Amino acid sequence: MTEMTDAPDAEDLAPPSLDDDNRLTDEFVRLVSEAVDDGDNNLAQELVNPLHNADIADLFELIDEDERAPLAGVLGDLVSADVLAEMNEHVREDLIEVLEPGQIADLTEQLETDDAVAIIEDLDEGEQQAVLAELEPEDRAAIESALTYAEESAGRIMQRDLVAVPEHMNVGQLIDYLREHGDLTTEFWEVYVVDPSHKPVGTCQLSWILRVPRDIAVADIMKREQTLIPVDMDQEEVALRFQKYNLISAAVVNEDGRLIGMITVDDILHIVEDEASEDVLLLSGAGEGDINEPIRDSYKARVRWLIANLATAMVASFVISIFGAAIEQMVALAVLMPIVASIGGNAGTQTMAVSVRALAMNELTRSNTRRIIVREFRIAILNGGTIAILIGIGTALVFANPILGGVIALAMLINIVVAGFAGIFVPVMLERLKQDPALASSVFVTMITDTMGFLAFLGLAVASGLVGF
Repeated sequence: MTEMTDAPDAEDLAPPSLDDDNRLTDEFVRLVSEAVDDGDNNLAQELVNPLHNADIADLFELIDEDERAPLAGVLGDLVSADVLAEMNEHVREDLIEVLEPGQIADLTEQLETDDAVAIIEDLDEGEQQAVLAELEPEDRAAIESALTYAEESAGRIMQRDLVAVPEHMNVGQLIDYLREHGDLTTEFWEVYVVDPSHKPVGTCQLSWILRVPRDIAVADIMKREQTLIPVDMDQEEVALRFQKYNLISAAVVNEDGRLIGMITVDDILHIVEDEASEDVLLLSGAGEGDINEPIRDSYKARVRWLIANLATAMVASFVISIFGAAIEQMVALAVLMPIVASIGGNAGTQTMAVSVRALAMNELTRSNTRRIIVREFRIAILNGGTIAILIGIGTALVFANPILGGVIALAMLINIVVAGFAGIFVPVMLERLKQDPALASSVFVTMITDTMGFLAFLGLAVASGLVGF
């Protein structure tokens, strides 16, 4: 008689879903993709069901673009509102395109206001209106109000759901209020205390509320000093406030000083990552740098900076053309020119990166600009002197020409010092002109270092009598 055994379930068949770095494994992604292609919906759901919302969002980013809509159809309710909130915006746009306005509305109603706004703001105006029409009046009013604020402002990222109480309450009344009102938000770290005009006058952390007797007045335990966030403040500045004052959450106030929302540290973590990535990518002219960004958008973002670099490179080429006759007299000049320009460019990039970061972190301000310029100038002299000695000695030995070694050494020193100055001067000037220092600094710094490098080297070669002009 044959013994019957249970069929293996998905857990027995599936490879580990996450590797040692907490990333979805190639084998797991392939198995889910094959299950969808084979029409084995049950297996696909069983495989994905144990995953965290963030890992499900990662799964959609890892599979091919044409597989995302079929996978969403197979997973059904597993593609929850929280999964959409965790998803890359370009991937999310692909999925939202196949959803009806009513479905999008159902999903956004399950989210905090800031996450719902992040989804709806990416829709076309017509689609926005269709989705908003499907929302409950209260939710629609909150989202429409948030959309009136500028992008990347505190108003866009704040949550409307918070707990605010009058200061005449005692701790017992506050606890009873929290227990009896089931419609209050369930995720908060502190209670905001407001005056009759709904202006915040203090905050109470939950730990304080839980550790004092019921008859103690809220006004006696609340912290009156608090960091208030203006609703129109840029999100990068908000992140700096959280970092500087070690905040877990902060109240958002309108122009009249009335409490209208709060921002929590989990939202700030995303902002810090986004802003840091944005500055790095802007320095390279790579646009958003998102691997899920449409090819056309990536092309448009990158090509304009390449064209700008082409224009600035022509300035350096013009300088070389002036000394064309001198270069023909000594081939060594052509051999050594790229070294001068390259080292100068790297030195300028180092200083520029430090300057852009310092400006972004509010570490470089009008009050200390002169001191920082002097500091970078001294560093440039030390770096320039070290590299000049090395390249000078090496050139003199290789080409058996001490004068040529001295020329390239002095040119290198000049170019590195100029590069250090340009690396801080250009970002500071752009910031003073209300331009993003990360956006255009690299173009100008590269032009300055290349042009000065060629001009210094070739000019000194002519001045020293190495070649005629």
